[in-house]
Amino acid sequence: MRKEPSPVNRYRRLAAYASRRWPALASIVFLTLISALVTALMPWPIKILVDYALGDVASPVLFRSIIDYLSVAQTAGLLIVMAGAISLLLFLISSVLDVALTMMWSSTGQRMVYDFAADLFDRLCALTLAFHSRQPVGDSLSRLSVDTYCVFAFVQALLVAPIRQVFTLCTVAVFAWFMDPQLTLLAFALAPLMVVTATVVGARLKARAKAQREAQSQIMSFVQRTLAAMPIVQAFGAEQRNQLEFENLSIEAVARSQRSVLLANSFGFMNGFLMATGTAIVLFFGSQRVLSGELSIGSLLIFVAYLQTIRGAMVALMSIYGGLRVTGASIDRVFEILDSPEAVAERPGAAELRVAANGRIGDLKIEKVSVGYEAGRAVLKDITLQAKAGETIALVGPTGSGKSTLASLLPRFIDPWEGRVIIGDQDIRDVRLSSLRNQIGLVLQEPYLLPISVRANIAYGRPDASQTEIVAAARAADADEFIRELPEGYDTVLAERGATLSGGQSQRISIARALLKDAPILILDEPTSALDAETEGSLLATLERLMSGRTTIIIAHRLSTIRHADQIVVLQNGRVVETGRHEQLVSSGGYYQRAHDLQFSEPAAESVA
Repeated sequence: MRKEPSPVNRYRRLAAYASRRWPALASIVFLTLISALVTALMPWPIKILVDYALGDVASPVLFRSIIDYLSVAQTAGLLIVMAGAISLLLFLISSVLDVALTMMWSSTGQRMVYDFAADLFDRLCALTLAFHSRQPVGDSLSRLSVDTYCVFAFVQALLVAPIRQVFTLCTVAVFAWFMDPQLTLLAFALAPLMVVTATVVGARLKARAKAQREAQSQIMSFVQRTLAAMPIVQAFGAEQRNQLEFENLSIEAVARSQRSVLLANSFGFMNGFLMATGTAIVLFFGSQRVLSGELSIGSLLIFVAYLQTIRGAMVALMSIYGGLRVTGASIDRVFEILDSPEAVAERPGAAELRVAANGRIGDLKIEKVSVGYEAGRAVLKDITLQAKAGETIALVGPTGSGKSTLASLLPRFIDPWEGRVIIGDQDIRDVRLSSLRNQIGLVLQEPYLLPISVRANIAYGRPDASQTEIVAAARAADADEFIRELPEGYDTVLAERGATLSGGQSQRISIARALLKDAPILILDEPTSALDAETEGSLLATLERLMSGRTTIIIAHRLSTIRHADQIVVLQNGRVVETGRHEQLVSSGGYYQRAHDLQFSEPAAESVA
């Protein structure tokens, strides 16, 4: 079982995103310290007003020296004006600092979030197709768009907010200590109890937050799944059923949210109660000291103001802890992806795939390969194949026999458990992924056209291709004519999955994309099985041009597409049961002959291949 990384290790990794923005964060911390100092000075105009202007308490030597330096007489009116002016000045400074901090922190925090999201997106792109087949798209989107904000909350919770609150508490403690040490000790006496409360409640806050995030993710996954299958939803009249399921998911999400809010409010109530108790104690003893003449009224008012500052800072610190526990749920969800072992790893020092000057590669060998998607359940078992450069291998067999899995070995969408795949004399696990995949073209049953322009779809494998090269590829794929008839020609933006094109048109753009890439290895995964016989026939010549001179792996649904293959491999239950050319296998008495006879003697029957 894979060992889970410790929270400390994950926090250290998150801190790396903050270190990339250290100049901005240093400025934020500096302004935060100034803001905390201003906060501690905010109540002092009250003392000037109550003790020095309206009372009979003698002003401090430093204060009198400033007035003497200004060459003015110290009168009650002057002190009242000074108290108001200082109060206004402190307010303006505090407001300017708050605006500056908000703008700087918003910009810096967003950059950290995008850095984190970029790494998560990169990891998602590196994970195997088996992982993505199990992982709901909506859940991945939720982690990418929502959970990545945990880095923002983390840095704020462990750096910016604590520095501000701790410095505020320290500054207030120093000022208060010089006024009255005993009251200062009373004011901070309940802090340890608040820490204990936060520790006890924090773990439950994290568990509730994780449950809430999972409920929200389930809603997003359900919506994405439903919208992607809208033709089926409408055809089978499932609108009401989906509406009911959405409502049930929403009710569960709301219930989990309410439980989280209730726990958080309970936590806030306990903290507030403790602080209110401390305030009452300080007020009682502070009033006694005023009555005994040991403390001025102005100083007591400052203490009362400081109590609110202390309360706010303590509650903020405790909420930081609680918030960090809640953020921990999102941190766990992001690192589940970042730490997933299901990515295809590139070995240190991996080499470039060797390609000859004429663009050809070496022979292809698959040696004793066994592989699957779940431990203990091999899809392919002890497969051995060989093809010379430029030859075509056709894979035939019933559904689930492992044809697509075998083809997925070449671009390393999946790695063998046992055995190896060799191109020329290089084990492809010793080759850089980008180098390997740059030499492989794909034409799949589903063309996977993106909602971008026709030009960009054709040039997806070669984004630097010129317009002349793009048009030439389209012409070779017999796509140029219908593309020019589109509203904007090559600049027409396609609908999602090319929904505005026919199946044959979409597949021709896919073929043009492969032609433009001009890779020496070609994988054709049932490229015509979703098309009618007439459209298939018109595409066969185009496919022949595409396959010419390339080492081709073609998965055949219809045997008409593989008559001229150099080698036909029949798979059943993950094993090779027949190999040979069409002429040999069609009279072999095996699976291939039965499939051939069924397709060509009963044209209306469904293929079993």
